[in-house]
Amino acid sequence: MLLCIPEVLSKNDIADFRQIMKAAEWEDGCSTAGSQSALVKQNEQLPPDGETARKLGERVLKALSANSLFISAAVPLRIFPPLFNRYGSGQFFGEHVDNSIRGDYLTGQRIRTDLSVTLFLSEPDEYDGGELVIDHTYGRHKIKLLAGHLVLYPASSLHMVTPVTRGVRHAAFFWLQSVIRDAHARNMIFDLDNIIQQLVERLGRNDAEVRRLTNIYHNLIRYWAEL
Repeated sequence: MLLCIPEVLSKNDIADFRQIMKAAEWEDGCSTAGSQSALVKQNEQLPPDGETARKLGERVLKALSANSLFISAAVPLRIFPPLFNRYGSGQFFGEHVDNSIRGDYLTGQRIRTDLSVTLFLSEPDEYDGGELVIDHTYGRHKIKLLAGHLVLYPASSLHMVTPVTRGVRHAAFFWLQSVIRDAHARNMIFDLDNIIQQLVERLGRNDAEVRRLTNIYHNLIRYWAEL
């Protein structure tokens, strides 16, 4: 699954985030990279355990909890506290695969990284370069979204951020463990939910066929769920 989700954060949210980040202290982005990723990573990030990152991350998680498309696609069990990075001129993140397990320094919670998330916090015209490039089942995809939009993709994907040649690229990034570990099963659940929602619009929730499909949806989650 590679899915772009629009307007997770409003323009007012983005302006507020950017003002807060502008006044914050930044550190070398390699502090949260694995040994191999650190060799190809050149960017800066907000200290993961700092108050600024934690408070902004809580706001991102609150927005995600209210986003039905995100919940439907990811079926999240645990979400790693969002991190925040910026890429200035000449900075980049070469080809890499995200760590399979991530641990939160403050809580000690560990998650299996099923899906990766990048939430764009800069408008595309604020910087050149800085595309998120993802190798996926159907080829290589270049992603550069409006501020407030996010992309959800398999954490197992080889991906990179191309060098920024003008301006500064800001983003939040994080990972999640899904209730449904198997990616193929998760995609089928997402497709089924989309069909149910379309039928609800046409027939209403009390339609007999809609109720039957909804029962099937929940029984499939019950069958595949890992808690």
